[in-house]
Amino acid sequence: MSIQISSSTIPNPEELGLTTASARRDAYLVGLLNQCQALDLQVIEPQIAALLQELRDRASVWVKELTIPTKRDEEWRFTDLSPLLQVQFQKPEINVNFASKITEFILPEAPIRLVFVNGAYAPKLSSVAELPEGLIVSNLAQLPVTHRSKVGQYLATKEGVAEVFTALNTAGLTDAAVVWVAKNTVVETPIHLLFLTVVGEDKIITQPRFLVVAESGSSVSLTEEYINLPSEEKAVYFSNAVTEIFLEQNAEVNHTRIQREGTAAFHIGKTAISQARDSRYTCNAISVGAKLSRHNLEVLQTGEQTETTLNGLTVIAEEQLADTHSVMAYTKPYGTSNQLHKCIVSDKASAVFNGKVFVPQAAQLTNANQLNRNLLLSPKARVDTKPQLEITADNVKCSHGATVGQLEADEIFYLQSRGLNEADARNLLIDAFAAEIINQIAIASLRKQLSQSVRKITATPHLAEKQ
Repeated sequence: MSIQISSSTIPNPEELGLTTASARRDAYLVGLLNQCQALDLQVIEPQIAALLQELRDRASVWVKELTIPTKRDEEWRFTDLSPLLQVQFQKPEINVNFASKITEFILPEAPIRLVFVNGAYAPKLSSVAELPEGLIVSNLAQLPVTHRSKVGQYLATKEGVAEVFTALNTAGLTDAAVVWVAKNTVVETPIHLLFLTVVGEDKIITQPRFLVVAESGSSVSLTEEYINLPSEEKAVYFSNAVTEIFLEQNAEVNHTRIQREGTAAFHIGKTAISQARDSRYTCNAISVGAKLSRHNLEVLQTGEQTETTLNGLTVIAEEQLADTHSVMAYTKPYGTSNQLHKCIVSDKASAVFNGKVFVPQAAQLTNANQLNRNLLLSPKARVDTKPQLEITADNVKCSHGATVGQLEADEIFYLQSRGLNEADARNLLIDAFAAEIINQIAIASLRKQLSQSVRKITATPHLAEKQ
């Protein structure tokens, strides 16, 4: 059954002492809640359906008590969501048999592929036959019998599940992508998760969900990608995505997250990671799309001797806004983390980076490094950066820092003296700045695509005309 809230349940603003603006935000959130898809009990196994309904009911209660954040909220003070509130979104049409081809999105190095269209599993577009032993790549509704009783231990159990957009995603949870790697299983080939948005006449909201469980001693490489059809580049839609990743003892996950939504889209994503003892997690997060995007990356090290590597790249232009908030939380000794996030900002675009590292008294002998580097390509480009360490342990090695700069005139002049024109010199320097992150991605075809995207976004037409 679907979650329906009548307008009569919206409280009178005067009764609660609310301003007109806050009441409008509350009503807007209720409207989004009303667009949650209903559970299709005909295609979902009863045990899974019961779990989903329980999670949905609990999350809907949270959503009713929350409100859309504003710039008065510390965590959102550089990200104005008012453009989002100006759009009324509808639930999407679930038609996974559309005629559009996805050939250009396929990664030849990743033969295992799971495709969701507007949040619904698309089996005809996926490729999950002949999986290696010990690997499950499936949608939640068709999860094997052996794992149906286990999934409740992981799904929607991470801290932060009551955050407004995460709770909204759970309130509309009808299915999810699932990658489950059995104990001591090493998956040699990368797995591609493609979340595709296809927009019709309506402005739609989609709420993809992705669950990864890497059991002890396992290893897997994942590429998670959010994209829409090129013919719908200017389509207005809202993608509210949540990914939960659990690494058990001595597990390893190499995770690449690509956000290439349309330039008029809204994208808010949560990636929550839990690492047990001796586990190793790497995230390469690339954001180049959407009119307004936000990625909340939250890592919790629950065991000793865990290793975390966070690589990020944001490339935006025109009037895009891209916000990255990360949390690196230690709870045990001997943990390590290395984070490098880069932003390339041109035109009137704005980038935000807020990186928090928490090292409590129990996390002695921690080694944490965090660096945010930003490149501004125009006088009106903007970046707000706040690397942040909170340390109460007394025997640690931690560092953090941020740099903001422009292309050096001396470097451009040097390249021009070697025969390059000004535009090519600029592009070469920009490519080199981005390559430090892009080259961490193991899939060659994806590296090529991203490099092309960077060149397209950072192109300088006025320089080309001047040549």
